[in-house]
Amino acid sequence: MASNVKKSGYLAKVDCHSNRKIMPTKQRFMKPRLLGCLQLLRPADVQPQDVGLLLVKQSRALLEHPSVPSNTDSFTETSPAFVEVLMNMSVAVALGLFPEAPMISYGLASNGITNAFFRAWRNIIYDGNIADSYDFVIAGGGNAGLVLASRLSEDANTTVLVLEAGDTGDLVKDRIDVPSDAYFNGLLYSSYDWQFKTVPQTNAAGRVIPWARGKVLGGCTAVNGMYQVRPSKLEVDAWAGLIDGGDLWNWDSLFGVMQDSETFTPPTDEVKNLAKIQYNAAYHGSKGPIHVSYPGFELPIMGNWTDSLNANGVPPSPDAYGGENWGGFIATSAINPTNWTRSYARSAYIDPLPYRANLAILANATVTKIVFTNTSAGAQATAVEYASDRSATVKTIKVNKEVIVAGGAIGSPHILQLSGIGPSDVLTAAGVPVTVNLPGVGQHLQDHISTAVTWNATIQTYADQRTPEARAIPAGTSNAFLSYINSATAYVNASTLVGVDKASDFYNSVAGALSDSASKLVPSTDATVIEGYKAIYNVTANTLLTPVGQVEILLSLSSPGTISIQAALQHPFSQGRLYINSSNPFDYPVIDPGYLTHSADLTLMREGLKFARQLGNTAPINANLGPEVTPGAAVVTDDDWDKWLAGVIGTEFHPSCSCAMLPKEKGGVVDAKLKVYGTTNVRVADAAVFPIQFSAHLQAPVYGLGEQAAKIIRSQYNGTPLPSASSGAGSPTGSNSPQQTGTKNGAVSALSGHSMMWAAVAVIFGAVLGF
Repeated sequence: MASNVKKSGYLAKVDCHSNRKIMPTKQRFMKPRLLGCLQLLRPADVQPQDVGLLLVKQSRALLEHPSVPSNTDSFTETSPAFVEVLMNMSVAVALGLFPEAPMISYGLASNGITNAFFRAWRNIIYDGNIADSYDFVIAGGGNAGLVLASRLSEDANTTVLVLEAGDTGDLVKDRIDVPSDAYFNGLLYSSYDWQFKTVPQTNAAGRVIPWARGKVLGGCTAVNGMYQVRPSKLEVDAWAGLIDGGDLWNWDSLFGVMQDSETFTPPTDEVKNLAKIQYNAAYHGSKGPIHVSYPGFELPIMGNWTDSLNANGVPPSPDAYGGENWGGFIATSAINPTNWTRSYARSAYIDPLPYRANLAILANATVTKIVFTNTSAGAQATAVEYASDRSATVKTIKVNKEVIVAGGAIGSPHILQLSGIGPSDVLTAAGVPVTVNLPGVGQHLQDHISTAVTWNATIQTYADQRTPEARAIPAGTSNAFLSYINSATAYVNASTLVGVDKASDFYNSVAGALSDSASKLVPSTDATVIEGYKAIYNVTANTLLTPVGQVEILLSLSSPGTISIQAALQHPFSQGRLYINSSNPFDYPVIDPGYLTHSADLTLMREGLKFARQLGNTAPINANLGPEVTPGAAVVTDDDWDKWLAGVIGTEFHPSCSCAMLPKEKGGVVDAKLKVYGTTNVRVADAAVFPIQFSAHLQAPVYGLGEQAAKIIRSQYNGTPLPSASSGAGSPTGSNSPQQTGTKNGAVSALSGHSMMWAAVAVIFGAVLGF
């Protein structure tokens, strides 16, 4: 059977008797028997991509039409617009015109094209066709960048462009979506990872340390371990106390927006009982974009975790999300329990959106420079330059209101310095004209360092159980087994680590070393940066006599035949820096975190690892462990530990503080409203602005930061007051999911006259696909 349909001068042919395989194997949203069923008949002088662009433009017009519901849950296969978009994209993708077209994730039904397919595609620009100017240009489509894109574009009269250096991630969607693939088939050290590296670290055996960062739409939220852990109230309030106007960032404020960002789902009864999970739903959000829950599969050893911790003086936490995050617990993770997939910045804040004419997201677009005009009020950003790679033509987008830099702890200071904002000596040496001499850009860099004690396992770990049969996904279903990720954790305070009788002496020693440390360890001679170092140092030292965790302890079951207990330093006294040594935006910056330059870090890491060993030898968890593999019985004394850990420590993947929210006279880069000093309309919104490290994985606080940043910006331009600090979850609409307000821009006047014709073709497709 064959059907020919004339459309816009081209002929699309459905030929279900053809055996030619013309659809790439990666495009698996159609059933295999459709392979080879599509051919394109076109004039010889017309390129396939031209046909694809034609299909995309018409589909966008359809999706923009007022008759297409903004709530895409009601966007059904019987809708004329659905039929036409389905056919347009089916033809384009099947012919390989869009090799990055979205694919349906493993957990979604395979018996039809789902709403998620259209959501994912609506706001991402695949053809490079964008406007000449936007109100807001966001440099970076990661954690905070996509939060801001979603929230700012809720105002339909505000135009927003996201420039993301990485790819869309469509071709590796399954590897992103499957939680356990983060360990076994993840994207670290692939082309979806920036693959940064530090300079050789003198106090870490002279080693170069890899710094993996997500280079894909969604940033690190698309590639990380999905821990959704919040910092403590003591830490967040300490941050707020470092800056005028810091009430925008105190615990009450941040707690509210972290709630706004999430929808919490309790664990299944089976998982709750097996892992002895405790939680308080009142501390969690119920209407936000990010799904927060627990894996659908756990191992019995998880139930031993808090018992063994308690036996070592670390009590279980009844819920670590209400401001007291210390103690042992099973952490929540960014997992959508409706289909056991990763919930990340793109899938939560972008994919569910209806098409927004005022939002454009462009992947493979590296921001190369912000263009400024000097005014009496400061440097005003007027445009942003970007390119796809170092050999590509540089393009320019005009800025109507603001540039928001959201490139992360590495990308954001890199962009600012390339644009002439940073330490003047660094900029001059790299050949970059100085626009604003701001010595703190790239300074105060801090990271969590970690390593682990490892034993042979006497049980089957998750890795051992991950057989092909266990990984199988029956058609139309999802597999809870594949949602497993490590989530047993604890935040252990200094008194527990060094001993109650020694804690005061340790604090006095560290606090008394401030002046000496400031004169010897600051990687800058600038007086303002040194003052900032002192301010951060004091706050960090003050946590030593509190319950705040100094070391995170984590259980890992993701290696075959072995079990590890990891120790990760949470409040480093060592600070580093990041700087450019080239004006070429595609040359990586120099990254020097200064690992273990302060002796207190070495002490805390050593004691954390000794605690990890002691924990592994404590009942009931010790019944699961055999002989210790690393560091092994030869490591006994403090000197043994210090020598060993210097040769094995790495990053916990939580760099921050490189564009610190501090007063300018203390080496700060942004004020409390995230505005870059010396500029009129540039902000930084990501982990780079945290002035101190937290005892937490940074994903949850950065989601909160993105939410709060959007409120700050919208209040300036909309005249709406900032929310009260205790606003928490909820909104006047009854939902914190992104919803658009205002007049819809650019809507077409009528549905295409081809809809009914394409509907007839859809009948043929339905027979083939089994809709």
